[in-house]
Amino acid sequence: MKIHEINEMKTEEILQRIKEEERNLVDLRFSHQLKQLTNTAKIKNVKRDIARLRTVLQKRELQSASISTKGESA
Repeated sequence: MKIHEINEMKTEEILQRIKEEERNLVDLRFSHQLKQLTNTAKIKNVKRDIARLRTVLQKRELQSASISTKGESA
């Protein structure tokens, strides 16, 4: 998943996607422990996707906090 795709998503969609990817990560780790996972790079990719999603979410939260802080001081 690319960052520009995440930026186009709504906040609710990002939260839902984080939950889905975290479940996917648990499944991949379980498969890896059972020696059923052939492509271990999938774990790394899912972790990076989760990090990207959380980064965009945090960025939005900081922007909204910054806007509300500016509005209060005016």
